[in-house]
Amino acid sequence: MATLRRLREAPRHLLVCEKSNFGNHKSRHRHLVQTHYYNYRVSFLIPECGILSEELKNLVMQTGPYYFVKNLSLHELITPEFISTFIKKGKLILSLDKDTYEETGLQGHPSQFSGRKIMKFIVSIDLMELSLNLDSKKYERISWSFKEKKPLKFDFLLAWHNTGSEESTMMSYFSKYQIQEHQPKVALSTVRDLQCPVLQSSELEGTPEVSCQALELFDWLGAVFSNVSLNNEPNNFISTYCCPQPSMVVAKAYLCTITGFILPEKICLLLEHLCHYFDELKLAPWVTLSVQGFADSPVSWGKNEHGFWKGGEHLYNFVIFNNQDYWLQMAVGANDHCPP
Repeated sequence: MATLRRLREAPRHLLVCEKSNFGNHKSRHRHLVQTHYYNYRVSFLIPECGILSEELKNLVMQTGPYYFVKNLSLHELITPEFISTFIKKGKLILSLDKDTYEETGLQGHPSQFSGRKIMKFIVSIDLMELSLNLDSKKYERISWSFKEKKPLKFDFLLAWHNTGSEESTMMSYFSKYQIQEHQPKVALSTVRDLQCPVLQSSELEGTPEVSCQALELFDWLGAVFSNVSLNNEPNNFISTYCCPQPSMVVAKAYLCTITGFILPEKICLLLEHLCHYFDELKLAPWVTLSVQGFADSPVSWGKNEHGFWKGGEHLYNFVIFNNQDYWLQMAVGANDHCPP
């Protein structure tokens, strides 16, 4: 019975798959990338490729910077100076335990994933509305809460889409704090004799003995990115996984993984470049772009609350075909809404 109970408590996962074409005016690809804000890993796989073009390599190397600020007062993020310098629109979203929430004295609402005993609360503050009403009681209450009643301080990762100001603005603005500039870590490798699933862009569900399903491709990608052996050898006691069938062997495939705090605007540029990868004739039938969000992010897509239970996963994957069709796979774990 104890084992059965544990099985029932296993976290559920959701995977949504859809297909479209980049030329379709109703395509959602750009919106879904732009509204997945907190990304820590981006990977792309290009079959039948041994070396990246200079343009793509430059895009990869320009996915930073981001910043680490130690012991930053939360009050700093609601000052008029901060908002006017860095914020065009946006909200400050706090995910607080019950005690901290009550100590702040702020208005919020219980987490949508609370059980009978509410232990987590969400506070959402519209920064632009706040900055336009500095004399309001609401601003006074929030400012008092962050500065005097419950002066919260955290270590922050910050990233900023710079639209024209000097890159040093973030460093100079937070110069009174301990701030470090970081560049994402980039890992480049060539995988040789890689067994790849055969895919047809029009068939998400696949066709027996003709093409593989989107779900099979999703599992296979996870194995490739994790450097799992795909041979299913009898003496391999770590993994018995093998490539789904039908499959083909490519002589070499290029794998790139970028890890850090990566803005959606940077990912849009990568996706756009990969969309044009097939403008010139290529041997590859498709390429993939995969993005993983921070496990402890307060949201997944847009304002959708993201909860961390056992995995905290929220991620998406594009399969880009040589006819401009694409598959989009979006996945979340427990304590998450269905992807948009």
